Amino acid sequence: MILVTGATGNVGSAVLEQLVEAGQKVRALVRDPAKLGELGRKVEVVKGDLAKPETLDAAFAGVDKAFLLFTGDDLAKLAANAAEAAKKAGVTHIVMLSSSTVVQAPEMQIGRWHVEAEAKIKASGLAWTILQPGAFASNTLNWAGSIKSRGAVFQPTGDGKAAPIDPRDIAAVAVKVLISPGHEGKSYMLTGPEALSAAEQVAKISAAIGKPVAFVDVTEDAAREGMVKAGLPELFIRAILEAHAMVKAGLGAHITNTVEELLGQKARTFDDWLKSHGKAFQ
Repeated sequence: MILVTGATGNVGSAVLEQLVEAGQKVRALVRDPAKLGELGRKVEVVKGDLAKPETLDAAFAGVDKAFLLFTGDDLAKLAANAAEAAKKAGVTHIVMLSSSTVVQAPEMQIGRWHVEAEAKIKASGLAWTILQPGAFASNTLNWAGSIKSRGAVFQPTGDGKAAPIDPRDIAAVAVKVLISPGHEGKSYMLTGPEALSAAEQVAKISAAIGKPVAFVDVTEDAAREGMVKAGLPELFIRAILEAHAMVKAGLGAHITNTVEELLGQKARTFDDWLKSHGKAFQ
């Protein structure tokens, strides 16, 4: 039995779907089972929350391997809760979704959160594999509102580039290391196959939807103002601005071939991702 957490998100849902396609016995840990939709009929479902240890015994009971994904500002606590429940249940292998900031910029807030979470998993004594993806192609869905309402994307990243990875490729790597041996004790940094600036991604979105879309390189103050108006907490605003500054400084453009090396096929491009998600921007 393989447990998948974060099963209603971009990566977790893809992991769930691909494990089902691979014929694996799967259980999903979710806060809201209704969000699983049709997938919920193909897997076992346990309602619970990694932030509530009392809900985890049922989720981890009988589980051999687990895919763990943590969100929020207390990743270390969530990781500790999951590790304790996994160890108690006799789980043999944990695959954790972390972040490339652990390698690229561990001094950043996002990097620190993931460094601390990784440490909890590694200290559990269980076999582990850490996946460290960079920017997700799906992060651009955050632009959909301003593209639809204003025909533009506003972001303080200048000409800085990132190598966006398709969540389906992250999921495929997760499935690979969950169901095949030899990945224990390893960390894999994952990226897409091409480094693109925000302006270049916006141009591709524009071409995909057949409408003009502008990229506006705003100041950090302007970006902050927008996030404050959107109701984001200050801690997350600072973390996001740090990430934008990292990209603007040219620290996010590193490309790895890990996806291709592990899967035997090239990583999907941003254009590939757009073929499935372009309608979100129309």
